[in-house]
Amino acid sequence: MLVHLAVRNLGLLDQAELVPAEGFTVITGETGAGKTLLLGALRLLLGENADSSVVGPNGDIATAEGVFLEAEELPISRIVPREGRSRAYRDGVIVSAASLRDELGSKVQIVGQHDQLDLKKSQYVIGLLDRNLDEAGLRNVVDYQERWARLVLLLEEQSKLGGSRIELARELDLARYQDQEISRAGFEEGEDLGLEQAAMRLRNLEEIQEHMGNSDRLLAGLVDDTGELVSFLRKVAALDPSLQATADAAESLSIATSELGREVANRISDLELDPESSTDIEQRLNLLGDLKMKYGKTLEEVIAYGAGAGQRVAELASLLDRASSIDSEVEEAHSDLASLAARLSASRKETAGQLSSRIEAHLSDVGLGGAAVRFEFSGREPGSSGADRVEFLFASHDQLRPGPIAKVASGGELSRLILAISLASGTEAKQTLVFDEVDAGVGGATALAVGQKLSDLADGQQLLCVTHLPQVAAFADKHYVIRRDGGEAVLELVEDRARVEEISRMMAGLPESDRGQDAAAELLEMSRK
Repeated sequence: MLVHLAVRNLGLLDQAELVPAEGFTVITGETGAGKTLLLGALRLLLGENADSSVVGPNGDIATAEGVFLEAEELPISRIVPREGRSRAYRDGVIVSAASLRDELGSKVQIVGQHDQLDLKKSQYVIGLLDRNLDEAGLRNVVDYQERWARLVLLLEEQSKLGGSRIELARELDLARYQDQEISRAGFEEGEDLGLEQAAMRLRNLEEIQEHMGNSDRLLAGLVDDTGELVSFLRKVAALDPSLQATADAAESLSIATSELGREVANRISDLELDPESSTDIEQRLNLLGDLKMKYGKTLEEVIAYGAGAGQRVAELASLLDRASSIDSEVEEAHSDLASLAARLSASRKETAGQLSSRIEAHLSDVGLGGAAVRFEFSGREPGSSGADRVEFLFASHDQLRPGPIAKVASGGELSRLILAISLASGTEAKQTLVFDEVDAGVGGATALAVGQKLSDLADGQQLLCVTHLPQVAAFADKHYVIRRDGGEAVLELVEDRARVEEISRMMAGLPESDRGQDAAAELLEMSRK
C-alpha cells in the first residue's frame, strides 16, 4: 500500500505531497493543471523509464519519493537530472530501476486507456484468463509449466548429443584404445628409475667388471694385511693395556675389509651378462619412451593420463547410452505436453465463458447493457504458456459482431470496458490500483455508476483515480485537487466546504455558486449512502 508520495520540481509541481487513503482517493483539477504528474511520479517509483523533460524550472533535478507499507515501511526515491542518468534508491541505498520494477510491480498496478494495447496481445489475455482459473485450472497451469521445463531440458540435452553422436563414438574408441594401451604396459610408479639404472649397468658392464676385478684383488691383499696388523697390535696390547683400543680398532678394520671383500666377490658373480634380460630392459624402456611421447613427460604423467582415459571411457559410454534413449523420452514428453495443453486450454475456455459473463454484467451496470465480450481461441505450437492463442473481442451490442477493441470501441466504451475487466478479473489482487482517467467519454447516470463501481473496487484494497467526473470524485474517501496558477501547479487536499466547491466547479464550472454547491452537496450526500 502507498502511504506517502512527494515530488519536487516535477514539471509545474514545485513541491507536492500526497497521503492517499487506504480505500478510494481521487485527484481532480482543470484540464492541463498537471493531474497526471503525480501518476508520472508514481511510475518513476515503479522503475519506469525517466525522461529529463519532467524536470521543472526550479532546479536541475526532479525528485519523486514514496513510502510503501507491507510488514514494514519501504522508502523509495528516484532522482531525475536535467542531464545524465536517473538514480533510484531503496531505503537510502542506490539500486537499479529494474529492481524497483521487480519489487513493486506486484504491489501496484496502473490502469489507463493505453491498456487497450495490452488487450491486443495474446499473452496478456492469456494471463488475464489464468488469473481467474479455479483450483483445478491452476493445477493444470503448474503441471504444464513443469512438463514444459522438463521438455526444454530434454531438447537441450538432445541438441548437445544429437549432432555429435558420431564424434562421441570416435572419442570413445580413442579413449578406450589409450586406456588399454597404458594398462597393458603395466608400469608402476618408480619403475622407470629401476629400468634406467639397469640399462646403464648393462651398457657399461665390461668396464664395471674390470674395475670390480681390480677391486677384488686389492681387497684380497688388504684382508691379509689387516689380519697381520691385528696380530701385531694384540701382542702390543698384551704388553701395554692402554693400547687395547687401538688393537680393537684394527680388528674392526679387518672385519670390515673382509665383509667388503665378500660383497665385491658376490657382486662380480652377479655381473654376468643375461642377453634375454638385457633385451627385456631395452624393450621396456622403448615402450616407456613411446608412451611418454603420447601421454606425458614422466611415468607419473603417463599413469595419470591412463586413469583419466579410463574415466573418460565410462563417461562417453554413459553419454552414448543416453543418446540412444533420449529420442524416445523427447517424443514421450511432447505427447504428455500436448495432453496437458489440451487440458489447460479446456480450463481456459471454461474460465473465458465465466469471465465474459462477469465483464458483461459490469458493463451493463455502467450503461452498456447488451455489450458483448468474447475470448476467441486458436491453436499454435506449444510454448511456455500452453498451445493457445487468444484474442479479446468486444461489441457494444450483442447484435453486432465482436471485433478487436482498437477498431470497435469508442473512448467512453473503452474506459468502461477497462473498468469492467478490472472489476471482473480482480486486477491480479494488487494492493494498490491506480486508474488514469479511465472515465473519459463518460457522463450522466453512467458516470454515477462508474463512481459506484470504483468505490466497490476500493473495498478491501487501495485505489487512486485521476478523474474529471464529479460523479466519480464524490465517491472518494479522500480528495486532492491540483490547481494551476500561471506557471506553477499546487496540490491541495480538499475537505468539507472546499470539497463541495471543487465538486461544484467540476459540475458547472461555478465553484462559488450557491445552486452549484447545493447540487455538489447533494451528490456527496448521495454517494455516502
